[in-house]
Amino acid sequence: MRYKEIVKKSTWKIYTFLRRSHIYSVLWMCWLVFWYMFQRVFLLVFISWWFLLTMWWISQEPSLYRDWEEQDAILADITWLSDNEVRIDNIRNHTWLSDSEFTPWYLSENYSLSEIERVYYSITPFSDRDGPAHTMLSFSFSDGKHIVISAEVRKERWESFSILGWVMNQFELQYVIATEEDVIQLRTHYRKNEVYMYPILLEQDTLQLLFRSMLFRADKLSREPEFYHTFWNNCTTTILQHANALRTEKIAFNRYAFLPAHSDRLVYELGLIDTELSQSEARAYYRIDEIARQNTSLPFSEVIRREIR
Repeated sequence: MRYKEIVKKSTWKIYTFLRRSHIYSVLWMCWLVFWYMFQRVFLLVFISWWFLLTMWWISQEPSLYRDWEEQDAILADITWLSDNEVRIDNIRNHTWLSDSEFTPWYLSENYSLSEIERVYYSITPFSDRDGPAHTMLSFSFSDGKHIVISAEVRKERWESFSILGWVMNQFELQYVIATEEDVIQLRTHYRKNEVYMYPILLEQDTLQLLFRSMLFRADKLSREPEFYHTFWNNCTTTILQHANALRTEKIAFNRYAFLPAHSDRLVYELGLIDTELSQSEARAYYRIDEIARQNTSLPFSEVIRREIR
């Protein structure tokens, strides 16, 4: 107890001395000057860093010529034979052995726009919440053909996904044109994702315009590259852009554009899903991953449509 009293009295005497000798005031002023200068220096450093970062970001340019991963190396080649007929070469049809191993294979097919019967909106959520997901469109034709158009990141060899990279112009955008056996089966069988596949209610002429506009964009990206961006140039915003180009009443940009795990709510509310089920019933009904994994004896496109026609 005696020791504590001595320390307390000594501290008080030092404090009193400093105040009486104005040293306390001098130290306080020094601290204020230091803090003022520190703020100025910190602000200057922050502005300089932000300026350099912005200049670096602006200086980035997308490219068609990088050391691409094998699955992304070859883009589809689109040739219009007439207003109604299109030939697509290099349609991706890889045979997947695991979620990262595959046997590469490409197809060439002719498609008649007048034979388009249906388009399906597919969602592969990455979580149960209103979070990120991958979305894509699958077109069905009366002659039994099915083709998927999927806006995706085009990765360089050994490059990994990065949220910061998606924002900072580090990944190019590509339109993957592939078979359902490739891009959808990859997610149902090997990545074990939940996959929802909704039949969209559109008139025949609108279906043709949608398919045509997506092929035009895919062809343009094969000549004029763009960066993928998490918020305004991703798998869902590209679909939104194509949809709005065909609508008089535009669909407003909202959280589902970059958090599309439950974007089917919006599609359902707009009356675009061809169903009389409630929204929750439709989500359960149009889930296809479990159905796809249970039956491997039939062609994949036939299996996933057996229950959702």
